Amino acid sequence: QVQLVESGGGLVQPGGSLRLTCAASGSIFWPNAMGWFRQAPGKQRELVAAITKGGSTDYADSVKGRFTISRENAKNTIYLQMNGLKPEDTAVYYCRALYPSGNVYWGQGTQVTVSS
Repeated sequence: QVQLVESGGGLVQPGGSLRLTCAASGSIFWPNAMGWFRQAPGKQRELVAAITKGGSTDYADSVKGRFTISRENAKNTIYLQMNGLKPEDTAVYYCRALYPSGNVYWGQGTQVTVSS
């Protein structure tokens, strides 16, 4: 059974930084793609950043230049380095993985709050 475990959320002041981690376990395969999504109260879940097995990345326009997604294949882990955080980045951040089987798995979410 695939499990995704996120960590690294918290409370930070505007302009601050956080690093989120998502570790995948339970499969011998590296996912075709992994990504970070976020959902703010009253809003739909949206893509923040994604990275493919080949290393291609994609970012939401709202985070380009501030967030960086990276991976560590040996640990089946991805990271989201978030710099220059803004109050509008406040949300629950979810990790998602798409496996070669076509199955999609989600993590439990980690809260990021940007406030002074």
